[in-house]
Amino acid sequence: MKKTVLVTGAGGYIGTTLVPKLLSKGYKVKAVDRYFFGLEKLDENPNLVYIKEDSRRINEEIFANVDFVIDLVAISNDPSGELFEEATYQINHISRVRTATIAKKMGVKRYILPSSCSIYGFQDTKVDETAKTNPLTVYAIANERAEKGVLPLADKNFCVTIMRQSTVFGYSPRMRFDLAINGMTYGAWRNKKLPLMRDGKQYRPMVHVQDTTDVMCLLLEIETVKINGELFNVGGFTNNYQLGELGEEVARAVSEKLNEEIKIEWYGDIDYRSYSVDFTKIKTILGWEPKWNASMGAKDIIDRLEDGTLEKNTDTITIDWYNDLIKWHKIIKNAEMYGGILDI
Repeated sequence: MKKTVLVTGAGGYIGTTLVPKLLSKGYKVKAVDRYFFGLEKLDENPNLVYIKEDSRRINEEIFANVDFVIDLVAISNDPSGELFEEATYQINHISRVRTATIAKKMGVKRYILPSSCSIYGFQDTKVDETAKTNPLTVYAIANERAEKGVLPLADKNFCVTIMRQSTVFGYSPRMRFDLAINGMTYGAWRNKKLPLMRDGKQYRPMVHVQDTTDVMCLLLEIETVKINGELFNVGGFTNNYQLGELGEEVARAVSEKLNEEIKIEWYGDIDYRSYSVDFTKIKTILGWEPKWNASMGAKDIIDRLEDGTLEKNTDTITIDWYNDLIKWHKIIKNAEMYGGILDI
C-alpha cells in the first residue's frame, strides 16, 4: 500500500515544491493549508487530497491512515512575524506542537519539523547543532519553541526529526520574491541593479527549495535509528555566504544571462544577524549534500522571467499579500449582505 504523508502549509513556497515531489515518488498526500495563495498552485492528482483548514483547528480525523507528517505551516518571514506577532506564536509554535501531539496519539510513525537556522541569531563562530541558540526575532523564537515542544515526544514508536533550514531560495509555484537570493535576482533583472542590504559582511547560509525538499523526502525513507530525536542543519558549506559576496555572485549570474553590467545598490540599515553554519552532521549521517548554488538558482529564475512563466505579483511578497487580504476582508465584510455583494 502507498504511504500517506500529511503536509501542513502545503500551499506555500516550500509546500508547492514538496507535494508534487512526494506524489512523483508514489506517496499519497493530504495537503493541509488555508490556501491564501490559491489552490491552483497544486495540480490535481488522484493521490492528492486538499484539506482547507487552519493548522490551529486540525482535528484527529485528519490523521486517519496517515503514516508521516511534514509540518511546514508557518508565518514565514521576519517582517510578517513582527507584524502578526500573536498569530506567529500560535501557528509557528503552538499549532505545530499540537499537530505533533495529535499525530503521535493517532499512530503516525514519523514527524518532521522544518525549522530554521535563524534561531542561531548572531554568532561569532561556525555553529553546529550543539551550539547555543540566540533567536532575535519573533519568527526565530517561535521556531525554537516549536523545536523544544516536539522533541520530547520522540520515542521508539514516534520518530521526530528537526530540520534547521538555511535561508531558502529558488523557483517555486508559490513564488516568493521576499527571500534574499530571489529578491536580488528579480531586482537585477528588472532594474539592472542588485538591491543589497548593508553592510554585506554578515554571514547567511542558503539552501535551494529543491534541495531542502529532497531532504524531507530522504527523512521519510532513511532508517529511524539515524534520525529519531535528531536535529540537522540543512545546507552546504559552499552555500555559507557573506551577503556582499552573495550579491556579487548573483550579479554575475544575471549579467551572464542578460549580457549586461549589473551594479550593486546598497539599501537599509545594517542587518546584524550573522551566522555561519556547520553542515558536517547531515553530510555524515544522511550522506546528503546540496546540488544547487546561488548562481544556478538565479539563472533558473531569470530563464522563467524571460520566457514569461514567472512574474512578480502582489502575492509573491508575503507581507504585502497578507495585508491585501486583511484590507479586502474588511471591505467585503462591510459590503456583504445576504451572502453576496450585488447578487444576493
